[in-house]
Amino acid sequence: MREMLSKRCADVMDTRQEAKTQHSMHDVCMSAFAMMFFQDPSLLQFQRRMEDEAHATNLKTLFHVASIPKDTCMSEMLDEVAPENVTPLFDDFFRPLQRGKHLEQYRILGRYVVAIDGSQYFSSEKISCPGCLIKEEKKGRVRYSPQIVQAALMKPGMRQVIPLAPEEVRNTDGSQKQDCEISAGKRLLARIRRSHPKLPFIITADSLYSKQPTIDTLAALRMDYVLVAKPEDHKKLMEWVNEMRILKETKVLKVKDKDRTRIYEWVNGVPLNDNKNAPMVNYIEYRIEKDGETTYHNSWVTNIAIDEGNVSALAEIGRSRWKIENETFNTLKNRVLPVSLREIPRPPAVTSASHVMNFEEATDVTCKAKEIRPHL
Repeated sequence: MREMLSKRCADVMDTRQEAKTQHSMHDVCMSAFAMMFFQDPSLLQFQRRMEDEAHATNLKTLFHVASIPKDTCMSEMLDEVAPENVTPLFDDFFRPLQRGKHLEQYRILGRYVVAIDGSQYFSSEKISCPGCLIKEEKKGRVRYSPQIVQAALMKPGMRQVIPLAPEEVRNTDGSQKQDCEISAGKRLLARIRRSHPKLPFIITADSLYSKQPTIDTLAALRMDYVLVAKPEDHKKLMEWVNEMRILKETKVLKVKDKDRTRIYEWVNGVPLNDNKNAPMVNYIEYRIEKDGETTYHNSWVTNIAIDEGNVSALAEIGRSRWKIENETFNTLKNRVLPVSLREIPRPPAVTSASHVMNFEEATDVTCKAKEIRPHL
């Protein structure tokens, strides 16, 4: 994996004058990856540790760094690195897993589940960058925040997830209208399909995505979906579902599980909304009851025809959406990203770099689970 990193970093364009260059862009980028790999709390702490000869030797040997940059130099140079220089690393890592058949363990219903979700990683009233989203609060205060939409391949019951390249939610086109999670999510889905044109995907996401524009995008991209559908967000859909209940047209499956009862209710072929071109969807409602009380309740829409044979799996796919928060975002915050970088706005490339480190950890765990030694 470090060989892949080194090759990509060597290809990063350096706009500086060669005569005034002390540290190559390769060495700066690889040092940034090393800082996250070794989990140093800050750029300064990393620099101080590299003053020790043994640590410096490890850096040069493991990450092929010829010249170790100072923390200020590293920060300034990384600011100029576009995330597009880093995101291809995700495909570099993904391809060997695909060729080695390691993805087969992630199949469910003959497809691969990919969860997507947005995340805000910084917020300030004073510090901002050109790509920050702007929110006007009460009393005229303005808050700036960079955000991303992240995707991760996962399977219910498996702890390990495989992060895919994130998409920034950013204002870069000079438009008065701000970018948003939905728009960034559509760009992310399109990029996933371009990167993996033949893989069968099931996309799972929260209720923000279970609207017609996103569902139409998924259909155009040949992607299946299991999306949270909150009743308050889908009043017309729920009118149809409730009428089908009155007519006893919904199907119900109850499963006793020790001291709990799992209740699945579903109906196929109901319109998502009252538009003339509304997509027809299939609706699932799932409850867990214990001692007469409901301990879990959720509902989803999907384009996959529901029956007794797959309703349980579809509900588990919908529930697995939380793994992107638990196994991806929390891992980044607590195990990959340096402490100082959790609290300041980071260059886009650094954000993507942190996700690459998360990919390396997830891939390493996955390979160990199958007793396969990862090639670093």
